Amino acid sequence: MSGLDPSHIMQVGMGFFASKTLLSAVELGLFTTLAKQPMTAGEIAASLQLSPRAIPDFPDALVALRFLDRDGDGPGARYANTPDSAFFLDRNSPAYIGGILEMANARLFRFWGDLTEALKTGKPQNETRHSGESVFATLYADPARLEQFMNAMSGISAGNFKLFAEAFDFSRFSSLCDVGGATGQLSCMVAAAHPHMRCTSFDLPKIVPIALRRIEQAGLSDRVAAVGGDFFADALPRADVITMGMILHDWNLEKKKALIRKAYDALPPGGAFVVIEALIDNARRENAFGLTMSLNMLIEFGDAFDYSAADFEGWCREVGFRRFETMALAGPSSAAIAYK
Repeated sequence: MSGLDPSHIMQVGMGFFASKTLLSAVELGLFTTLAKQPMTAGEIAASLQLSPRAIPDFPDALVALRFLDRDGDGPGARYANTPDSAFFLDRNSPAYIGGILEMANARLFRFWGDLTEALKTGKPQNETRHSGESVFATLYADPARLEQFMNAMSGISAGNFKLFAEAFDFSRFSSLCDVGGATGQLSCMVAAAHPHMRCTSFDLPKIVPIALRRIEQAGLSDRVAAVGGDFFADALPRADVITMGMILHDWNLEKKKALIRKAYDALPPGGAFVVIEALIDNARRENAFGLTMSLNMLIEFGDAFDYSAADFEGWCREVGFRRFETMALAGPSSAAIAYK
């Protein structure tokens, strides 16, 4: 027993300590506040209306977790954002990814407290548990929560979409349809990187005004359109490339296969179907984020799940796709590509 070490067990088991410290800092706007100037702990407390008891533990914990820098010791020490925090967690930064953390704090953190119940019952543990409505119906009924969800998806997807837009060979294609396109983020990134491409962001009609606003802000209204529709009830807009970013994992196997069939039908011969997800490694041993994201799908939807590139290839072969490749993106995420 002399070589065994419980530190990893304790780090993961008590990981919610660190998680909630960061999530509360994002909720309070700490990183946005510190973007203006470094502050002492007392100034942070006054600015964010914190209890004296929060000081100095709260900012010092963020220093130890490497989300803040501190110059000096004691009451006169001044706290500042790290380069990463300044770039990704200041709400005024164009690279802000805090939207997904805001949603995790407001929704997912408490729902994950019921993971054991989800594992035993196979039923969702979110708002659906009490209302009986689907998570999307609940989200879309509240404009503020819908906007929060859209911002969350934009934040978690930005790096992957940018890498895909830069790395994928679009020279053989002229049109793209992003299914479940939300704010039009992927369509705008592809159009900005490839002036010959015309792109369509396809999502429910309630999302279209949000997408149109973001497309106009990007100055791409001449080459990016936002179209409303239901991707289960309606045919997908035809395009040379069909993309789905964090869409396929939201559904059970039957609906996954229905969406794959719709993508196949909307593509010309030689067209490409691309899914961007935290693809689970084929051996299901390494991508812990992809596997825990699949548990998150259990909590959110019950029968939805994440999948591997091998799973995707198998389902796509059933409908007629013949050639496949996988492209590594940011962190645990990848693009799986099927060619018609």
